Amino acid sequence: QPVWGWLLPAALVQGMLFLCTLPATVQSAIALTGVARGNIPAAVCSASGSTLLGIVFTPLLVGLLLAHSGHAGDPLEAVGRIAGQLLLPFAVGHLLRPWTGGILQRLGRNIRVVDQGSILLVVYTAFSSAVVAGLWKQMPLPAMAVLFAMCALLLAAMMLWCIWLSRRLGMNTADEATILFCGAQKSLVSGIPMAKVLFSASVVGPMVLPVLIFHPMQIMISAVIAARYGQRPSDSGDAP
Repeated sequence: QPVWGWLLPAALVQGMLFLCTLPATVQSAIALTGVARGNIPAAVCSASGSTLLGIVFTPLLVGLLLAHSGHAGDPLEAVGRIAGQLLLPFAVGHLLRPWTGGILQRLGRNIRVVDQGSILLVVYTAFSSAVVAGLWKQMPLPAMAVLFAMCALLLAAMMLWCIWLSRRLGMNTADEATILFCGAQKSLVSGIPMAKVLFSASVVGPMVLPVLIFHPMQIMISAVIAARYGQRPSDSGDAP
C-alpha cells in the first residue's frame, strides 16, 4: 500500500488491495491446467475451495485492510450477503445435480451460452455503472497507465512466487502448473458481486477497475504459459 500510494490515486490503491483479497478463478484455472497437462482433479479442488473460502475471508480481509477508508461495511454482514449470492446457487446446483446432470450433459456446448452470457452480463453491468458514475473523468490517462503497469507487476510477482514455491517444495511439473494457474488467478466473476456487497455504489467503479484490467491480462499471459507447459515431453510431468 505505501508503494502504490506514491504512484496511484487513493481510490485505485484501495482497488488494488481489494484485488489482492479476491479468490481464484474456477473455470479458467481448470481450463488452463488442462491445457498445461497439469493435475486437473487438484485444480478442481483448489479453485473451488478458494472460491468457497473467499466468501468468508474476502470480507474479513477487506474489513481489515480498508476499514480506515470508510467504504467497507460490516464484514460479518457482508459474509451472509455474499453467501446468498455465490454459495447458495452453488449449493442448490449440486443438490439438483441428480436430476439435472444428465440433461446438462446432453446439452453440452449449448449450455455455455447461459453460463458465459451470465458472466458477460455481470462484467457489463459493473463496467457500465463505473462509466455512468464518471470513472473515466476521475482517472487521468497517466494514472491508468500506471495502474496497468502495477497490475502486470503484481501478476508477474504472483506467478514467479507460485513457481518458486512449487519447485522449493519438490512438486512435479504437473502439480507446478496446477499451483501456478490456481494460485496466481483472481476471479472477476466473484469479485464484482463481492464489490457490490462490500462497497457503496459511489466507489464500486474504482474498486473493480483493477480487477477489470487484471482479469483479461492474466488470461492472455496464462494461456501462453499453459501452452508452453503443454509442449513438454510426456514423461517430464512425473519428474520432481
